[in-house]
Amino acid sequence: MQFPLSWLAEFLSGPIAADRLAHELTMAGLEVEALAPVAPPFSGIVVAQVDAVEAHPGADKLRVCRVSAGGAEALQIVCGAPNVAPGMKVPCALVGARLPGLDIKAAKLRGVDSYGMLCSARELGLSQDHGGLLALPADAPVGEDIRRYLALDDQIFTIKLTPNRADCLGVAGIAREVAALTGIALVPPRPYAAPVTHAASVPVRIDAPDLCGRFTGRIVRGVNARVPTPDWMVRRLERSGQRSISALVDISNYVMLEMNRPNHVFDADKIREGLEVRWARPGEQLLLLNGQTIDLAPDVGVIVDAGGVESMAGIMGGESTSCTPDTTRVYVEAAFWWPDAIQGRARRYSFVSEASHRFERGVDFEDTVAGVERVTQLILEICGGEAGPIDDHVLNLPSRAPITLRPARARRVLGIDLSDADIAGLLGRLGLPVARADDAFVVTPPSYRFDLALEIDLIEELARLYGYDNIPAAVPRAPQPMLPLPEARRGDARLKQILVGRDYQEVINYAFIERDWEADFCANTTPVTLANPIASQMAVMRSSLIPCLVATVAANRKRHLERVRVFEMGRCFKLDTNGVPVAGFDQPRRIAALAWGSQAAEQWGEAARKVDFFDLKGDLEALLAPARLSFERTTHPALHPGRAASVQLDGRRIGLLGEIHPQWVQKYDLGSAPVVFELDLDLIAASTVPAYREVSRFPAVRRDIALVVALEVPAATLQDCLRRAAPAIVAELEVFDQYHGAGIPQDRKSLAFRVVMQDTERTLEDKEADAAVAAMVRAAEQQFAAKLRV
Repeated sequence: MQFPLSWLAEFLSGPIAADRLAHELTMAGLEVEALAPVAPPFSGIVVAQVDAVEAHPGADKLRVCRVSAGGAEALQIVCGAPNVAPGMKVPCALVGARLPGLDIKAAKLRGVDSYGMLCSARELGLSQDHGGLLALPADAPVGEDIRRYLALDDQIFTIKLTPNRADCLGVAGIAREVAALTGIALVPPRPYAAPVTHAASVPVRIDAPDLCGRFTGRIVRGVNARVPTPDWMVRRLERSGQRSISALVDISNYVMLEMNRPNHVFDADKIREGLEVRWARPGEQLLLLNGQTIDLAPDVGVIVDAGGVESMAGIMGGESTSCTPDTTRVYVEAAFWWPDAIQGRARRYSFVSEASHRFERGVDFEDTVAGVERVTQLILEICGGEAGPIDDHVLNLPSRAPITLRPARARRVLGIDLSDADIAGLLGRLGLPVARADDAFVVTPPSYRFDLALEIDLIEELARLYGYDNIPAAVPRAPQPMLPLPEARRGDARLKQILVGRDYQEVINYAFIERDWEADFCANTTPVTLANPIASQMAVMRSSLIPCLVATVAANRKRHLERVRVFEMGRCFKLDTNGVPVAGFDQPRRIAALAWGSQAAEQWGEAARKVDFFDLKGDLEALLAPARLSFERTTHPALHPGRAASVQLDGRRIGLLGEIHPQWVQKYDLGSAPVVFELDLDLIAASTVPAYREVSRFPAVRRDIALVVALEVPAATLQDCLRRAAPAIVAELEVFDQYHGAGIPQDRKSLAFRVVMQDTERTLEDKEADAAVAAMVRAAEQQFAAKLRV
């Protein structure tokens, strides 16, 4: 909500400093996001009239102007603006004036004396428009200080409202809040009732009371839609973030901003046979005022006439009944639309209107008549015309149930000693009807406060008016025992610490990603889709952390980084295979890490090389140490088909590891292939507790064995077979070589293992070592038809 302080001041009986007002509003829950002057500081600028314009003798693009600026004599000023013309009124900076970054002095321009400067809006700091001079109205008084004439000493407030405070989406509502906070008396708008001079009306039928609870309208005829919007109204609209369009549209917007009363002005001559309010029907379409043609869903409210849909109820009007400069009869409408009937409808069609923003939060249902009267008043004053009778249909309004407030509970919740008189006074400042019932207060919420429904809501109001900064801060006192962290569990902090120690940086990405990312990296054609995405490229929920990490690499590469090592811990979101939510969506927690570019930072200690599969495999094993992992070849849409593995722990698949697929490296312009792993956090949470094992004092025996097996036999599978067959004296069993070449059949390969044997109580004999090796070789022969290579 944006508004100028001068507009707000019209509703208050006394002045208030802008800084104090900003503090009061922020502390009361209406956060002031910005407070800025309308114009930067400058002085010595007045309203002037251009009396004559002549060509400059020495420059084609310059003009020599004779200007009246309120002094005894006219001034000669050289000007280069293309729109300068005799008779126009413009801001004139006199000699000695001070503008932002510029002091005005008498000067000679191309041989012609110049005593001042005619100003554009940009030179005054009012806008970035520098296409010509700032043209002032013809009735602007010559010699008047421009700051006073344009009210440039005003301040503009920008307030960030929470969704529950829709009553403050109008200047009058904010004034009501300021009066309650500061004690300055509120000056309510003077009631107005237009004189009725004709009996014309528009027949209205409401077929959906769950959509529209109240519908008010009247015809105003004989209006002149071509008259310009008054300058004072244009300034207020611009300083409230609205651009001026035409007199009738500006009046409608002005009343909405002033009273928080959305309304609509139809061209009455375009309405055929009357209006009907109902829900949309299949196949109906509407061309909106913003130029967008939409297909209306059955849960969207509409206003229709005999020719079809005329308006999207409570959201935006239609082009077919919009006002034009030729409009002479208008139908002014104000209604109460139920919030549930408006919420989400505009966003579904990828836009938001000022009206829908208000109606979906709740708008006063008692002021529709007052809203129509205020629009009528401004139309008659600005455009002329004659008002007809008001037609007010009341069908289904919200009930305002009284709320019981117990003073004892208010004191207990707030922790301050408020007397009953204090409570009554604070509620009275809000203008709430208060009655006593035994030891409690009974408060009936007004029609404009949809956020007041429970006792705790009233207690919050007491806290706001009393002042949060006036409530003493009491430090809570309670025992805080140190909770044990099970050693047999890998906590999030421990996992992060290990990765940071291995030169990774943590990133936090949005869980909302592009639909193409899900299709490319997860082959997911049925992702969890957002009903109202914050941006079109963030329309679905991620089912993997990998796409976000790849996007991080792409973003950093565009900024010429040559090495990226990142990890992320977070939730992913999935549907089942039928596209149906499982228990409200499956939301596994995962951890993923990605390395791209050089294996190590640039240095002289080792030659530079690209990071590879085995670098990340080592990081993964360090992350889960002392657990023993196994890896099996796999396929995954995100990974290179020959450089991808599933990660196994205790016989369970816990994640995957691999190099990004070349197709995605090219599509996302990654330069070289990143290597990534992703693990399920729930499956790696359990860890083994280190146990004491005696260190042997006796020498170890080492044997190397080379086994020839089929090419398709994974080394890890053969290693597991040997481990199962190994007797207790085998302390270590590791692969140290793979060979395929001369002396080995083409369909087979040689895998060499290092076997270390040791006993803690005695020195092993050769025959024991030989027997252990024989047992392992025998197992390999039986399971894989392995041959011992000699």
